[in-house]
Amino acid sequence: MYRIPILQMGQMLLVTIQVDMEDQMALALQDDLANKIAATGAKGVLIDISALEIVDSFVGRMLASISGISRILDAATVVVGMQPAVAITLVELGLSLEGVRTALNVERGVELLAQAQGEASSGRR
Repeated sequence: MYRIPILQMGQMLLVTIQVDMEDQMALALQDDLANKIAATGAKGVLIDISALEIVDSFVGRMLASISGISRILDAATVVVGMQPAVAITLVELGLSLEGVRTALNVERGVELLAQAQGEASSGRR
């Protein structure tokens, strides 16, 4: 099975999803990311989904789950690059991705993570 690479960039992990995610791949990503956060002590996770044209309800729930797991492990998560069709599909499926921070692009996502780290270090989380 293909595994989605997780790259470490300082205190941040970068996940770029370049293929349509199947259920098993999403579950593997969840496990791999939790282990990588724990192993590295990362404080931020940036998930780039700009290449995804279709997201089903399972993958949508997995993104929310990954964000929750990251939060418990003391890392903020930002999902970037969501295509308009994906956003529309998620809303039509009734998935608001509550608790998941989103940004239009990687640059804005990095800014959000930096802001979250600043809030965490000042105790305002």
